[in-house]
Amino acid sequence: MTPAMVFVLALTVCALVLFVTEKFSPDIVAILVLILLLVFRVLTPAEGLAGFANTATVTVGAMFVLSAGMFRSGAVNFVSKALGRLARHSPPLMLFALMVGVGVLSSFLNNTAAVAILIPVVIVVAQRAKTSPSKLLMPLSFASMFGGMCTVLGTSTNILASSIAEEAGLGAFDMFEFTKLGVIFFGVGVAYMMTIGRRLVPDRRGQGDLTTSFGLGDYLTDLVLQTESKSVGHSLAAAPLVKELNIDVLQILRGEEALRPTPETVLREGDVLRIQGDLRTINELKGRTGVTFGMGTKWRDEHLHSTDTRLVEAVVGPSSPLAGTSLAESRLRANYGASVLAIRQHGTIRHSQFKNIALVPGDALLIDVPKDQIEHLTQQRVFLVVSKAGIPRFDWRKASKAVAIVMAVVVTAATGLLPIVAAAATGALMMVLSRCISMEEAYGAIEWNVLFLLAGMLSLGAAMEKTGASTMLARGMIDSVGEFGPLALVAAFFGATMLLTEVMSNNATVALLLPIAITAAQAIDVDPHAFMFAVVFAASSSFMTPVGYQTNTMIYGPGQYRFKDFVRVGAPLNLIFWALGTLLIPWFWPL
Repeated sequence: MTPAMVFVLALTVCALVLFVTEKFSPDIVAILVLILLLVFRVLTPAEGLAGFANTATVTVGAMFVLSAGMFRSGAVNFVSKALGRLARHSPPLMLFALMVGVGVLSSFLNNTAAVAILIPVVIVVAQRAKTSPSKLLMPLSFASMFGGMCTVLGTSTNILASSIAEEAGLGAFDMFEFTKLGVIFFGVGVAYMMTIGRRLVPDRRGQGDLTTSFGLGDYLTDLVLQTESKSVGHSLAAAPLVKELNIDVLQILRGEEALRPTPETVLREGDVLRIQGDLRTINELKGRTGVTFGMGTKWRDEHLHSTDTRLVEAVVGPSSPLAGTSLAESRLRANYGASVLAIRQHGTIRHSQFKNIALVPGDALLIDVPKDQIEHLTQQRVFLVVSKAGIPRFDWRKASKAVAIVMAVVVTAATGLLPIVAAAATGALMMVLSRCISMEEAYGAIEWNVLFLLAGMLSLGAAMEKTGASTMLARGMIDSVGEFGPLALVAAFFGATMLLTEVMSNNATVALLLPIAITAAQAIDVDPHAFMFAVVFAASSSFMTPVGYQTNTMIYGPGQYRFKDFVRVGAPLNLIFWALGTLLIPWFWPL
């Protein structure tokens, strides 16, 4: 082993540890890997930075813009209406239509974008069907993964794999090269979720509104200011009632008007302060002079709405800039006028003392936010708004143009009129020129962390190839399993990828294992395609954890799931896909 090989292998192990432990975000780890490879001169600057100009990086960036143009025009709103009608007549048929619908969308568009748009739709539909949203959200996520297996454009992982194959001299994948096996996985997956999976998915989230779902009722009360109250005549920020006790004033009811409080609002006699506080604080208020408690009520969402604000459920997405920060650091009230009323993290709801808790992807927050800020929060990917307010408005002109552009991209790429990267980039440009999406929205739609992750991991793959580390690892795999034949190696690569992708990024997993799989196949003189597709299909089979795939993370909070729920539902599905992949991949791509 050369010193360069030792360094690359050590760097790979360190990267794996950082990916699994999540000490840093995956894109930071990938860029750290890239910089170290350049600093220690394992790669030249041209070799190290080639990932940023790679066809996979450009194509994935263009697909983010295409997806954003499609969904922000409200082009998928018809799905909501169709599911709503089905929900009233046949919930099982509605579930089937939901999975098939999101699967088809995810075959040609970014599946994380599809799930982000459909989460609030599913929650609304669940209320109409009088069922728990938990019963629908996990099938939604899994079906998006099934659909992503069907075409090259289905996931960024497939696009990355096609690029790696092309650089290895094996040619890029055709648009529908995945389809013959992808459709089988899709069908088997839907059948499993309609039967066994449907019974295993837990009923975690109730059918109540947000106030009930977050258990906020016990922390709300109305205070009526009397003449003798020391707070009368003071601004809200200077009022003794607010300064001395740990309460948040959510609304001020003044006559028939519901006011959104500001620090400058001057309190008057007879004002009704709708407050949030813990039970100890509310008990202390009973001894205060100059205040009386309002009439007891069964709190509902509309009690916290005003003319210009809405109560919404917002999820910290995988690409949120708030991930890793505390609520105090986020400055949500200063930047967006948003007040956090409760937070659900790892199944535990907090109603107070959560200002310094570090937010992680999957956290669900109950926030009171101005209506004109909801779309801004979504576009900036600060949150995924999973309430009804997060469903985009339908604009038939933009929607028709967006659908036509996406169809043109698929047709030109599938027929070979344009390379996939050229078709996707042209489609992204047309989305802007046709005003389906503004240039600012296009830049905001691109998940730059994914692109940096791709570029960084491509540099690691290049370093493994250059130093011979991939050859050594491939030889180790052959020595361990090769004596049982090529079929055993296909099973080994599928299983190893499937386990790795449960705890780290699927893109990172493919960038790491695909060069090794290609080298192993060439070492035993068999066609590498079977080994490659074992890795690629397994990378999209992340069903056992809420952190292995972005869509699982996105539904974790809204579904109120626990970690074990994914293991219980996903483990049998993983085993089924592993067996199917081992048997069918050599059938479609002979060894």
